Amino acid sequence: MVKAVILGAAGGIGQPLSLLLKLNETVTELALYDIVNSPGVAADLGHINTPAKVTGYLPPKEKNAPNDGLKNALTGAHIIIIPAGVPRKPGMTRDDLFKINAGIVRDLATGIAQYSPKAFILIISNPVNSTTPIVAEVLKKHNVFDPKKLFGVTTLDLVRASTFTGEISGHDSRDIRVPVVGGHSGITIIPLLSKISPSYSFSKEQIDSLTNRIQYGGDEVVKAKDGAGSATLSMAQAGARFADAILKASVKGEARLIEVSYVHLDADKDGGDKIRATVGLDYFSSTIELGTNGITKIHPLENLTAFEDSLLKAAIPELRENINKGVAFIKEDSKL
Repeated sequence: MVKAVILGAAGGIGQPLSLLLKLNETVTELALYDIVNSPGVAADLGHINTPAKVTGYLPPKEKNAPNDGLKNALTGAHIIIIPAGVPRKPGMTRDDLFKINAGIVRDLATGIAQYSPKAFILIISNPVNSTTPIVAEVLKKHNVFDPKKLFGVTTLDLVRASTFTGEISGHDSRDIRVPVVGGHSGITIIPLLSKISPSYSFSKEQIDSLTNRIQYGGDEVVKAKDGAGSATLSMAQAGARFADAILKASVKGEARLIEVSYVHLDADKDGGDKIRATVGLDYFSSTIELGTNGITKIHPLENLTAFEDSLLKAAIPELRENINKGVAFIKEDSKL
């Protein structure tokens, strides 16, 4: 039995993500949790003839009643994906977003700590640079934190990098791999275009343009949707792709699966310490190898170009601030 749980399953990312997980034949049970509409989404998906049995769960209607919906959704989970929260709207700052989503993620992480502490946890809720440390700090307070199993999902940055570079290089974007390290917002997103596979030599102007577009691709979607949301469909596809990699490694035993994710650097002491020595941070989006129990290796940062090194230097102060904000939110929280 492989139970996948989606927390925030009825939202703009949650619904298409739920559909994609229902189509993943490794999943045998799919639990959908949200504050509204999750039973309806579950009923709809339940008619699709793939193996996963789908159930929807809601919180209690009475205030202060035990949240049996969250408990039942999480119990027995193998993998938990969290797209819960509000999307970024035009004019909304990342700070506005943080204030709302931090509390939502904290409460869900508390449920995970209580009911499914050994599960793989994938964070989509923005701002990922801060929400991932929030989940880690909650798990630490419950003495159940395993850095090898916590992932901030940055796959959309890689998906965009493949798409945008393919438009220039002429290569099939499905075959293109570009490591994108650092964080998951604005200048913290560091595309390592020098390490593109298959290799391609971009001009300086192309590197400048591609870097900016990969860093701020989300703004293109927010603007194009004109107040009606942010990147939901592409984010759902990226989240499902990363979840599939976790399932291939942890359930099917596929060896040396290489991905990129925003992780706590303690997940691999050797590789993590090498990155920590360079950036001075506990969290960093890194190239990782996956195994049956999560992260087996973090690849160090090596042979950056002068331009990539300048991107790294620009990203570190903002990343540090984002991480500290998430950590402080839990340390100062009277609810825990």
